[in-house]
Amino acid sequence: MASMAQRKRQLVAAEITEAALQLCAVKGFDTTTVDEIVEAAGISRRTFFRYFSSKEDVAIQLLASLGTDMRDELRARPAGEPPATALRHAVGIAIDHCVDEPLKSLRVVQLILRTPVLHARMLERQAQWREGLTIELAVRLGRDPATDMFPEMAARMALAAFEAAMLHWSVSDGAADPHVLTDRAFAMIGPALDQAG
Repeated sequence: MASMAQRKRQLVAAEITEAALQLCAVKGFDTTTVDEIVEAAGISRRTFFRYFSSKEDVAIQLLASLGTDMRDELRARPAGEPPATALRHAVGIAIDHCVDEPLKSLRVVQLILRTPVLHARMLERQAQWREGLTIELAVRLGRDPATDMFPEMAARMALAAFEAAMLHWSVSDGAADPHVLTDRAFAMIGPALDQAG
């Protein structure tokens, strides 16, 4: 259970994030300044920088735990489960975050996909996620990722399916079901994952 200090910290971070997202929706990310976010959130610059190192971090921090969550879910899947099924469930954890807060998540995804600097930061995060999934999949399958390219290729395909689903969800302006989109993407890559696995 979170302490009072942790809950307060989460609340302040959420208020800063909401102020930033609202401003970026109106003005665009590139023209929104930290000073404007600070004013909208009713905080000082010093407080802002206690929570975030830059305005980019305001959007990207919402993705911070996704890689760990996906890796942990992959680790928790039944040992004999086919790679495509296990990876679909792992990616599903990230999709669940979007479904839990659809309006906020949609705004963040759209902002990231429309802003080159944020998209680049997301790709950096995905590289970290890929590494975690690769290692976990290699352990599950008893393969050495240094000599066997399958675990890394499988992780790359799973994350490509995730990104494709997020793109189509964003383009639909939230009308499409992100889980259905992810299922479609995995239906395309599943046979390759399971054949090689």
